[in-house]
Amino acid sequence: MNKIINTMTKTLQITFLFLISLFAHAQDKDAKDLLNQVTAKIKSYDNIIIDFKYSLNNAKENINQDSKGNVTMKSNQYVLNFMGVTKIFDGKKTYTIVPEDEEVTVSTVNEKDDNAITPSKMLTFFNTGYKCSMDELQDIKGRKIQYVKLVPMNTKDQRKEILLGIDIQTKHIYNLIETGKKGTKTTLTVNSFKTNQPLSKNQFIFVASKYPNYYINKLD
Repeated sequence: MNKIINTMTKTLQITFLFLISLFAHAQDKDAKDLLNQVTAKIKSYDNIIIDFKYSLNNAKENINQDSKGNVTMKSNQYVLNFMGVTKIFDGKKTYTIVPEDEEVTVSTVNEKDDNAITPSKMLTFFNTGYKCSMDELQDIKGRKIQYVKLVPMNTKDQRKEILLGIDIQTKHIYNLIETGKKGTKTTLTVNSFKTNQPLSKNQFIFVASKYPNYYINKLD
């Protein structure tokens, strides 16, 4: 009898583990499907304009900072305004404009470099290098926000995990919560998300004449 009970117990354990495995796989598939929908939606727009809030918090270091910014994107080109600095990427070079120092830094960016971080990549960074799974579904101000947990595959990555909040109805990113291994938490929340807006022909072109007294620092 004991032998039969032990066999049944082991069978139930194996079955339970198998069901957990199937459930986890289904969750991962659901998460990946949702991320693919977000990517497809982002790529369907001619241009995107985002106003956002950025928060940095570390309880141990007593750090709590909030900043606002905005970014205009078209394909891989962008204009980013954040913390008093403007960055313009025209598809080949990045122009970093710092009014406080009256300086413009010019550098070449290799868009094929996986380590090159750009605003356009921030909307699709989750496609590679992460294990993804469905997290909580929350009701935020009347909007259904589904969170997807992203865990970096690279063990050297200083980020413990990332929670990506996705508006179920629009398939737009609502916010991104990044938790570091040392306790730092950064949150980027999208305040407004506009698409296919009329843009100036010079939207992504650096015009030197606008900065006559600035020092132009060419890195390459």
